[in-house]
Amino acid sequence: MHTRAASWLRHRLGRAVVLSYALALLLPAPGLWLRHPRPLPLPLPHLTLHTPPLLLSLVLFSAGLQVPVRALGTLLRHPKALLAGLALHLAIPLAVVPFVAFLLRRTPDTDGGSGLLTAMILVVAMPVAAGATVWTDKGEGDQPTMVGLVLASTLLSPLTTPVLLATLSPLLSGGYAHTLTDTGRLAGSGVALTSVVLPCAAGLLGALVLPARRLGRLVTAVAPAAMAGSLVLTYVNASGALGSVLTRPRPLLFAAALGVAALVCLLSFVLGRAAAHLLRLEAGTASALTLACGMNNSSASAVLITTSLPDKPHLLLPVLAYGVLQKTAANRIVARPRPAPLAAGT
Repeated sequence: MHTRAASWLRHRLGRAVVLSYALALLLPAPGLWLRHPRPLPLPLPHLTLHTPPLLLSLVLFSAGLQVPVRALGTLLRHPKALLAGLALHLAIPLAVVPFVAFLLRRTPDTDGGSGLLTAMILVVAMPVAAGATVWTDKGEGDQPTMVGLVLASTLLSPLTTPVLLATLSPLLSGGYAHTLTDTGRLAGSGVALTSVVLPCAAGLLGALVLPARRLGRLVTAVAPAAMAGSLVLTYVNASGALGSVLTRPRPLLFAAALGVAALVCLLSFVLGRAAAHLLRLEAGTASALTLACGMNNSSASAVLITTSLPDKPHLLLPVLAYGVLQKTAANRIVARPRPAPLAAGT
């Protein structure tokens, strides 16, 4: 149920993401303007418009609309991929972050890279990125599994995120450990439930109750708008990060942030792909599981850094780098040709 516009954008999604980051670098002012709440004009002067949550809701509503409800029921009856994805989402940070911390302690940084490590912990402890549903759709992967992982990881995040942050905080020094623990309490407030779970649930409800013809028309209108919205959201988030660090360029910090983000991103995707191979999952489900392991809600971690560490805007650099790298890796994964099914008797 894809329109010509949606199909055109799907096949150019990787290049469009790169263009979004380039625009954020060269023209960040509109993105910075969109990041701030704006009061609505009359007759609703007491309401404010929050652009990033609105765009995120559009992406999730579209993903929910496009999930075959019967397939979602099958996922609940055979939850191997869902349970494996949730287990990996918790286990990978506990395996990757201590390894990265060990490497950073061998650098000349006085605090053992605790700043960079704090940023990476805040990334990998977040729920599965809602944008992963867009990449799953682009690669025609297992959308029910991906939507299930986004919803389940978000529903559990008020519990899992503070636990992960508290578990990994002893790896930090210089006051970062205390800050990370306090940030865990903020992350457990459950704000993501309203911006992720409710719109996705609304889309699933629409897919369940709407007649096929009306559902098709709605998807035809919403799908391209959601893809465009995900690109605007990428631009807005990148504008916020770049706008705070470009005024004082620090090449060595940028190189370190890129290196650490690349290592964490690579290990997360590799471990996800290895787990999918060991579980002998079908190609579409394996792709969804791999994406869920490597794609975390970097937008939420950027918000937490801005709130908890307003005096350290440079920590947004590894978050931004991870956001770019996870989208680049996702584009490579969904673009890979899938093996043809084996004929009977082979």
